[in-house]
Amino acid sequence: MRCSYHPAYQAPPSGGGPMNKHPLLKERLLAEGILAAGDILEPEMIPIATALLIHRREYLDKLQSGNLSAAELRRLGLPWSQALWRRSRLASGGTLLAARTALTDGLAGNLAGGAHHAFPDHGEGFCILNDVAIAIAQLRAEGTVERAAVIDLDVHQGNGTAAIFETASEIFTFSMHGERNYPTAKMRSTLDVALPDGTGDAEYLDLLGRYLPSVLDRSGADLAFYLAGVDVAQGDRFGKLALTEQGIRLRDRRVIEAVRSRQIPLVIVLAGGYASSPARTAELHAHVFREAVAHELSSAS
Repeated sequence: MRCSYHPAYQAPPSGGGPMNKHPLLKERLLAEGILAAGDILEPEMIPIATALLIHRREYLDKLQSGNLSAAELRRLGLPWSQALWRRSRLASGGTLLAARTALTDGLAGNLAGGAHHAFPDHGEGFCILNDVAIAIAQLRAEGTVERAAVIDLDVHQGNGTAAIFETASEIFTFSMHGERNYPTAKMRSTLDVALPDGTGDAEYLDLLGRYLPSVLDRSGADLAFYLAGVDVAQGDRFGKLALTEQGIRLRDRRVIEAVRSRQIPLVIVLAGGYASSPARTAELHAHVFREAVAHELSSAS
């Protein structure tokens, strides 16, 4: 399995936020042999012209210059820096690179990405550029992909992605998220499944099994993106759900099996995770890549 990664995914010194998990995740996957050094693909920054397929020029100009208002920075949740702007463009480039790789290999990942709260004209919730939306728009503009599915299992609704594709019938957006969690004002995905606080493994996996096959069959997708957020974990600082580590691993396994059994290329991106430490967050994120590699090995045997 090949995955995008860049050293600049690490949070810049002034950046803060949940960005220190990425190098820990990469090192863990290499140490376990889940990835080999040759499986790491280094992305380039997404071109501004590509970002403009989704985002407004005025917003990108503000990001380029740092001319964001105090209110815009509060909404974003991160202090601006050139390093943060570069990191956002690299992460978006990483998701596009992973998508191109998945179309060739059947499966690929980005050890970042899933910035699903980014809207065309603003960022929020630690999300600056909507990398998945940009990748879909670019591939569709090229004629490489016609239809796509976004499987968003972060604990927070992907409001930016939902809003971007609300009227795009070729893009199926599916979100399972905490009903009473951020964002307060939810947008409309193609299919939303809202979960009560405290939802655990059994109920979560039952609902996923009930809805995911229909999502994939109805979408007619040429390519699927899986936002494998681990903020569904019990004890997550921003989560409010109660999945165990085994529940998260079963969730990931079922998504991978459902997508790949239909021969749909799959792109895995991280989305959120706010465990007690970056190392713990990285460990939870590692499960989806363990499951992906195990599935590919099993399918090849």
